[in-house]
This record gives sequence, structure tokens and C-alpha cells, in this order.
Amino acid sequence: MSAVEGAVSTAMRSTATSTEEYKAIVRTWVETAWNQGDLTSAAILYAANYIYQDPTSTVYGPEGIKQLVALYRSALPDLHFVIKDLIAEGDSVVWRYVATGTQHGPLPGIPATGKRVEVTGVVISRFQDGKWAEDWHVQDTLGMLQQLGVIPLLA
Repeated sequence: MSAVEGAVSTAMRSTATSTEEYKAIVRTWVETAWNQGDLTSAAILYAANYIYQDPTSTVYGPEGIKQLVALYRSALPDLHFVIKDLIAEGDSVVWRYVATGTQHGPLPGIPATGKRVEVTGVVISRFQDGKWAEDWHVQDTLGMLQQLGVIPLLA
């Protein structure tokens, strides 16, 4: 059983999943999926009706989050997230991160640049019945585009 499956299994067995268990699920998923590219636990971790929302896109279900992670990991193969803050209350977890990586593959509308980026962001994750149900995500997209040389630095 993977670390993600173990964390989810514990959360699902509990009648009232604790905020610490939700935080453990987030930590484990970030490490295994975003940092290592292991997406095998998505079907176990994410609710069938999961929704991911950011200012530019919406993704649905476990397959949607797998595609999103795969997109970024193929564009930035050395992608690495560090969780800086992790706060939970009730069924929600807020996590602030710094992600770094080098763009060796295309991102939507952006050919590979070979440039390294450091991007900060915040995700509000909501859980329901022990499964990841929803994410609201904002990140410093302008800063990332400037670091990639797509948009000039502002004077």
C-alpha cells in the first residue's frame, strides 16, 4: 500500500476525519504526485465528482487532476513543490507552496524555454467523506510568465 493509499484508508475508516489526517493526505499527495510523478493513487484519493478551479481552468475528477499534474511534470520534469504553510479547519486544508522547475517541454501556448522558474501559490482544498472533493488554486502566473521570458518584466 502506498503512502497516499495509507493516508486515504485511515481517513475513510474514521467517522470524523481529523484535520491532521486531511493535512497528511495533502502532504503525501504533493510528495508522491507533484514531486515524484506517481499518479496511481488519484482514483483512491479523489472523489469521482472532484473539481479543480483556478483563474484560467477547471478540471474534473481523478482523471482531470492526473492530466493536470502530468501536463506540468512533462513541461517541468524537475518540478518540485515545498509546502510552506498547511492550515486545516473542518473539512478544508489551505496550503501555501513554492514550486520550482526548469521548463524543458511546452506549456499551453508556451514552447520550451529551458528557463528555471520559482512560483508561489495557495490552494484551498475541501474534503468530503474522506475524499478530496474540491480545490481552489491561485498562483503567481504573471511572475512565472516573466521568468519564462514570455512577458517582459514591468518597469
